[in-house]
Formats: sequence, structure tokens, C-alpha cells
Amino acid sequence: MATVTTTPEIDGLKARLRETWMAGDYDRFSRYMEEGARVFYEQLDIPAECELLDVACGSGQLALWAARDGVNVSGVDIAPNLVRRAQARAKAEGLNARFVEGDAEVLPFEDASFDVVVSLFGAMFAPRPEFVARELGRVCNPGGTIAMGNWTPEGFIGQMFKTFARFIAPSGMPAPVLWGDENVVSERLGSAVSDLIMRRRHFLFSYPFPPAEVVELFRQCYGPTNRAFASLKDTDASKLRQELEALWSSHNRGGNELTVVAAEYLEVIAVRA
Repeated sequence: MATVTTTPEIDGLKARLRETWMAGDYDRFSRYMEEGARVFYEQLDIPAECELLDVACGSGQLALWAARDGVNVSGVDIAPNLVRRAQARAKAEGLNARFVEGDAEVLPFEDASFDVVVSLFGAMFAPRPEFVARELGRVCNPGGTIAMGNWTPEGFIGQMFKTFARFIAPSGMPAPVLWGDENVVSERLGSAVSDLIMRRRHFLFSYPFPPAEVVELFRQCYGPTNRAFASLKDTDASKLRQELEALWSSHNRGGNELTVVAAEYLEVIAVRA
């Protein structure tokens, strides 16, 4: 397994990130993303009996689709409450899946342990992308598949991040949406991969309620949004809510009572060299 030299500053940052992703109710939030996770997973066309690792797996929205297909699934996430929830969901369905707490920058697995390593809107949020890229390659078998889905800077989620940036001081970390830039991804994965294919696709957010309630769902359940609102004074929180509601409304294709928004992401599929 890999080891990484750390510092008190990095340790403190990781502790705050863990608290952020534990906040809210991500399991409830992620249920509305399961259909999009299924679409992403099925595009990979993974044979049964493969060993698959889902990095930053949340409560299992992608990993459980794979386990239902007979894939041997492992998931890892920095938030222990999400790991426990994923384990409970797998047990309830009798699925062959194991979930462990761990850091995308220091994965708790041996070299070349998996045939497929995936991360859907997860590992992109780790603060040191060079370590993430190294770890994705390290735990993947030579000839295996590395796949990521990453929000793009130009897409809807990238615009939402820009909205937050007007109210929240920068974290000092590289912007997560840089993982949605083809040139950056090529540089980060580098010679560790071959046959790198990148396509811009759209993830469909679909909610049976209007945009104002979507913003409230994010505020209550999605850790980063939950913590962002909690950090603001009432006046700024109200302004942020208004801007987010306007953003969702301007992109909504679902009419007055539904919310349907297409968010661009970069699909990354590579072969481990």
C-alpha cells in the first residue's frame, strides 16, 4: 500500500473534508442520482466477476449497480457514515460488496488489486490531484480500466460552484472542476495510462419538485452545500439561496412543478499501462 508524507495543515484539511462529507444526509441526496450513476456504469460494459473499486463511493449509488450485475465490488469513502450506509444497503440486498473508510489520496489496497477503478463525481474533490491520479493507477491491474466522471468548468455544476465562490472564501485547493478539463486530465494521468478516451456527456438531474425545493434539498442533505449555508450570515445565506434558485430555474426543462436539468461532465476512460 502507498504511504504519503503528511503535515498538520493537510491533516487539518482532511479532517474538515471528512466533516463536510459527513454533514447533511448524502444517502437521501444520492437517491436522485442513482439513475445517472446507472447510465455511467452501463457505458463501461464491465463483465461479471471482475474486481471493481469505486473511489469516493458515497452510499453506493454506482457500486450497488455493479454488485447487482455480479461484479465483485469494493467501495471506499472518506466519510464513515456513508461507508456504513453503503454496507447496510448491500447487506439488505444480499450483494457481494464491501465498503471501507479511506482516502482517495492513500487508498487502503495493495498494488494492482482491481480490474476496474471508477470514481463518479468523487475523487475530483480530493485536495491533491497528483496523489489521486497516482493512486487510481497504482491499485489498477495493468491492462485494466480507469474511469472517471468529472464535472466540467463550463457546465451547470461548474456554474453552481462559481455562484458559491461569490459567497465563500477559496479553500486554497485546486478547483475540483479542473478534473473536467481534457488537457488537465491528460497531464495528470500521463504515462500511467494508454488509450485515454474523453467525452463530454450530460448527467440528468431530475426531481419531482420545483427548483426552490431542489436548492433546499442541497442545503439540507449535500454536505458541501449544507456547510456553506451554515457558515454564512442570514443575509448572505438568503442571497445565495436566491442566486441558486435563479440558476436552477434558468436551466430547468421540467416546467413549474418539476426540475429537470442537464449538467455537463467529462467521461474519462483509460487503460492502465
